Amino acid sequence: MNQLDGALPEAPSEVDALADVAGLLHALSDPNRLAILEHLTLGEHRVVDLTAHLGLAQSTVSKHLACLRDCGLVVSRPSGRASLISLAQPELIREVVRAAERLVAVTGGPCGRE
Repeated sequence: MNQLDGALPEAPSEVDALADVAGLLHALSDPNRLAILEHLTLGEHRVVDLTAHLGLAQSTVSKHLACLRDCGLVVSRPSGRASLISLAQPELIREVVRAAERLVAVTGGPCGRE
């Protein structure tokens, strides 16, 4: 039966319900993206500032920023010919990263690295 037949919509599965959380955790799963977030805790930065700080190509930093922007973790605003990037929710992002660091500390270290 479907909604046209008068049936209630099927509730999302547990996995479906966690898809957004999984997407957010994926955005946080790359050390370069975490480094970008950490650097942005100091304030707004231009892409060129982030590339210099991380030693990565501009295209690589831009791809990482696109991922972080898609998840709503960073925002940008125009400043002349450049854009200034900042954390969308600075306190929440700091909380999540610190919680992950605490969890790593109590679980004994690296996960997923061989």
